[in-house]
Amino acid sequence: MTTVDNGVNVQALLDARQALKGAPEAAQFTWQAKSRWSNGVHSETTVQKFFGLGADQAHKSAHTFDADHPEVFAAEDNGITPIEYLLVGLAACLTAGVASVAQNRGIQLRSVESTVEGQHDIRGILGVDSDVRNGFNDIKVTFHIDADASKEEIEALVAQSQKRSAVFDALTNPTDVTVEVA
Repeated sequence: MTTVDNGVNVQALLDARQALKGAPEAAQFTWQAKSRWSNGVHSETTVQKFFGLGADQAHKSAHTFDADHPEVFAAEDNGITPIEYLLVGLAACLTAGVASVAQNRGIQLRSVESTVEGQHDIRGILGVDSDVRNGFNDIKVTFHIDADASKEEIEALVAQSQKRSAVFDALTNPTDVTVEVA
């Protein structure tokens, strides 16, 4: 029998799940991002502190993200747009889920890649048409996964990741999201 190692400590996740069954108050987390305007539509957002397990917590170091608009919007393009960060969050959350589920199911991954595309009519945010929403009309996630598994098993990995994804859940309330395995 081959040992599967996708770099996920499944036992720690299972232990946490078991521990939180008896202490649901410890499962209440508050995530925090602090943003500072720089100039124009450029801002810098720092993520370090959060609350969870009944106490204040912090990442090992602060993580800083620049957001701006591209030059085609007459901006400086000092970072990706805020709505692109939404796509980054969705891609990262679903990918982490695929790795975790694969590890738990004994499936060795060789590569996981995803393309996340959001269809966006910017007339809404520009105030051109009040009937056009400001956010994405829809989001499509396409995975390319190379693993020691059948297509059906890979589809099941993605489905379970989607089912447990915090970002997918947050987005699908206001936004239609389509996920497919290519």
